[in-house]
Amino acid sequence: MSRLMTAGLALSLAVSAATIVPAKADSDEAFFRRVTGQWSGPGEIVAGKFKGTKFVCNFAGAEHPKKVGVELEGSCRVGLFSQPMRAEVVRAGKSYRGAFQDGAAGKGLDIVSGEVAGDHIVVGLDRKQLKGAMIARLADDDSLAITVSVRVSSQLVPVIGMNLKRAAGTRQSALSD
Repeated sequence: MSRLMTAGLALSLAVSAATIVPAKADSDEAFFRRVTGQWSGPGEIVAGKFKGTKFVCNFAGAEHPKKVGVELEGSCRVGLFSQPMRAEVVRAGKSYRGAFQDGAAGKGLDIVSGEVAGDHIVVGLDRKQLKGAMIARLADDDSLAITVSVRVSSQLVPVIGMNLKRAAGTRQSALSD
C-alpha cells in the first residue's frame, strides 16, 4: 500500500472516529431529555428479606444543569410511610458516575459506571461488598421500567422492579432548550 493511500485511510478513519463521539454524546443527551418530567408508578421488591413488598414512587426528572446527565427527586411510599428519594447520574469521561440518596459514604449507593444505548441506560452500583446494576428502559415516551439487580456469586439477581408512567402534561420536547 502506498504512503498516500495509507495516509488517506488513516485520515478517513480519524474523521469517522471524530464524528462517532459527538453522535454518541447527542444520543445520550436525547435519552436524558426523554427522562425529564414527572413520573409515577408501582414497584415491588422481588427478592430478599422484604420480597413481596409493594410500593408507589413519584419522581421529577430534570437534565443535570452542568453536565450530560439527569437528576431525579421524589419519594416512594409503602402504606403510610414515605421515603424521600434522590439520584444523580452524570457523564464522567466515556462512562457515568453518580449516587442514589447520599451515596455509599452515607446510606445510599454509588453509581460507578454506566452506558446509554438507545432507549435505556445501564449503570453499575456499589456499596461496600454489595455490587449490582440498574437498568432503566423507556418502552415509549410515557413508560419507564426500572430493574435493580445485585450480584450474588457470579449472577445478577433482580431485587427491585418499577413501572413508571409519565404524569399527564409533563412531557419535554427533545427540541426545547
